[in-house]
Amino acid sequence: MKGLLQRIFLRGGSPEDPEVRRRAGALAGGLGIGCNLLLFAGKLAAGVMSSSVAMVADAVNNLSDAATSAVTLVGFRLAGRAADAGHPFGHGRAEYVTGLIVSLAILLMGFELGRSSVSALFHPAAVQTSALSCGILVCAIALKLGMFLCNRTLGRMLESDTLRAVAADSLSDAASTGVVLLSALVGPRTSFPVDGVAGLLVAVLILRTGWEAARSTLDPLLGRPMNRELAEDIDRLVLAHEQILGIHDLIYHDYGPGRAMMSFHAEVPADGDLLALHDVVDHIERELKNRHHIDTVIHMDPVVKDARTDALRARVEGLARELDEEITLHDFRITAGPHHTNVMFDVLVPYGFRLTDAQVTAELTRGIKGFSERYFPVIQVDHSYVDDGEGAQAGKD
Repeated sequence: MKGLLQRIFLRGGSPEDPEVRRRAGALAGGLGIGCNLLLFAGKLAAGVMSSSVAMVADAVNNLSDAATSAVTLVGFRLAGRAADAGHPFGHGRAEYVTGLIVSLAILLMGFELGRSSVSALFHPAAVQTSALSCGILVCAIALKLGMFLCNRTLGRMLESDTLRAVAADSLSDAASTGVVLLSALVGPRTSFPVDGVAGLLVAVLILRTGWEAARSTLDPLLGRPMNRELAEDIDRLVLAHEQILGIHDLIYHDYGPGRAMMSFHAEVPADGDLLALHDVVDHIERELKNRHHIDTVIHMDPVVKDARTDALRARVEGLARELDEEITLHDFRITAGPHHTNVMFDVLVPYGFRLTDAQVTAELTRGIKGFSERYFPVIQVDHSYVDDGEGAQAGKD
């Protein structure tokens, strides 16, 4: 399936290409609208024939899925629109908004289904199962599993949280319909309110899916850290240029797939040729644009390389590592005066670090003063914008 979808949609293009994403969104949206309307009609008929609250609720869930598929279709079309005067960074975040709307619709349907199922627990009605109604549910499960595989493949190809949310909803629907089918088979054989319990289980599954989908689509809207693998690849690309001594203060802004901006500081030799270094930095910006589709602004930080500065920096880095191996330094420089020597640098610590910024400053100041009372530390504590792969942030230099 993956190979077929790649031939249809990618056609040698990038997964971040707005046109590629628009075509994929059109397929997912159109498939969702058609299949869910078909499922709604079939399940509603089965629910009416069987007098099953769970089946009718499952049918209404498919009707809401058809509506969210329409939202998905519209969202991808909006996201594919080019930048304009009112939206200079494009409309890519419309895809994220679409995913959030889909997840909210899932949560609402789960709540409504839960309420009707609780009512069925206290006021159970007889369920009449037929071969036709069970056959409809079996076909519905097979169709939803097919939709799940298609949307999951598209979501992975395009790294789309919206399509992943739609895929998760399809899998949740298949599981919930399976519970309804089990209820239809067991219900007539017992006085226990199986129908209400099944409906409640379906509601819990739907609510869980909606919550996970909402969380994944909220992250890019609120502002999430840069992916660590991407940051490491940027490090390799930039530091491959011998004129660049180090990079830090990397900040990433996500305006939708294929629409990102980034800035960072590049350390360069203070005694280097300014025009030559500027040319190198311009070249790096073009490389990043071509390779990662990121518009980049690079600030050059001149670094003085001499034996005294390098030796003191090494000693201060040792102090930092005693606090935590993740802590790094940058913009390290010293200025000597008649009475004291300023030791100025930025220190990068992980978010959620066990010490406050003030405590980090105090610990490093104490250590530097231990080297010499003439040293006067001027310390700026920074925090990284790069994901550590476990949902937190990590230091990076």
